[in-house]
Amino acid sequence: MNNKDQPASSNKDVVVAMFFISLLFFILGFVTWLNGSLIPFLKIVCELSDFQALWVTFAFYIAYTVMALPSAAVLRRIGYKNGMTLSLGVMAIGALMFIPAAKSSYYGLFLLALFTLASGMTLMQTAINPYIVCIGSRDSAAMRISIMGLFNKGAGIVVPLVFTALILSGIDKYSGAALAALDNSAREVLRTELSARLVVPYAIMAGGLLIFMAIIHFSSLPELKEEEHENSSSLNKFGVLHYPQLVLGAIALFAYVGVEVIAGDTIGLYGHHLGVKNFAVLTSYTMGFMVLGYLLGATCIPKFLSQKNALILSAVSGIVFTFGVALSSATDTSISQILIGWAGVPVVPNTVIFLAMLGFANALVWPSIWPLALEGLGKYTASGSALLIMGIAGGALLPMAYGQISDTSNSQMAYWVMLPCYLAILFYAFKGHKIRQWK
Repeated sequence: MNNKDQPASSNKDVVVAMFFISLLFFILGFVTWLNGSLIPFLKIVCELSDFQALWVTFAFYIAYTVMALPSAAVLRRIGYKNGMTLSLGVMAIGALMFIPAAKSSYYGLFLLALFTLASGMTLMQTAINPYIVCIGSRDSAAMRISIMGLFNKGAGIVVPLVFTALILSGIDKYSGAALAALDNSAREVLRTELSARLVVPYAIMAGGLLIFMAIIHFSSLPELKEEEHENSSSLNKFGVLHYPQLVLGAIALFAYVGVEVIAGDTIGLYGHHLGVKNFAVLTSYTMGFMVLGYLLGATCIPKFLSQKNALILSAVSGIVFTFGVALSSATDTSISQILIGWAGVPVVPNTVIFLAMLGFANALVWPSIWPLALEGLGKYTASGSALLIMGIAGGALLPMAYGQISDTSNSQMAYWVMLPCYLAILFYAFKGHKIRQWK
């Protein structure tokens, strides 16, 4: 794209685009935040340690690194709208793969299904993030992404509740103590019965994805007009690496996605360790705080809060809440009593509520980094988007580091792994995004 903004041709185009993209962000959120409930579920079904259970996040998020560059190549060939359509088809295949995985209870098949699902999501992310940045004024890009984030994280609130209602009812009889009291054959029968509960929900998900695929294909979603549609003959293969604001942005996103996944996907596991009764829905707590953060971004950026200052606020909040997770009480519930108890929401230990509050700290990082990192990329926008998408690998690797530390030492102290991540985000907010050439 040109270095200057290339907004859609009319306000109507922007509104139409945001409507359809909001549907896609909701779908992304629905599929992504299933993992928080799926991890403790598969830990029971497949008899896993914390480290082994967190291979769910590795298989899911490593797809973004493996498939990001191929996704950019696909977008250059078929365009953004067709790329979104294709992505939904790949995701439907991944959802269908859960059926044989659930019937066999074989962990490797679950991981392959997750990788396939995430491959489709990688193509979608590579298309919709630069699309929402470039469809209107770049100064308000973080505001638009924040609005999209409301749909994404709104799905994250709903998903654990739906998952618990449909799949985790009567989960008490599958507790570690209950299973240990059974002989091997009876234990295997119960695990097979529990695993089979995934078949119908994922079959319905596949059908829904195919319906959305048709909706996007026949929609009036406008195609972005790019400079020679990023003709590959005019691109330097490593040209994106000449933009420090992009490379450093990808590193910041690596750190961000790692802490976002830790906050959203390990909270159920952590709550289970602490004996929290409603551990299966704790991802909803994180998503609830994240929605508050997105509301702040949607209402305050850029009128009251610049994208840079939003990023600084996020990093500082993340550092403060990380100290809270690692150092606060695992039994006292006074903080959650003040914050959410008045609304009738079940209270949780202070350390857990600080982990959930990281959702608020994380909310504005993604929408703030994207426009800062893509600024001035011109014809390298799609390739730059792919590099940023590769930063999502943080969601594959950092939770694994948490899981390893949790298994070998202490699950609460393992959350210190998040501190250097927020420091990296803080550096990008203050200086990294301003750097325009390597010394």
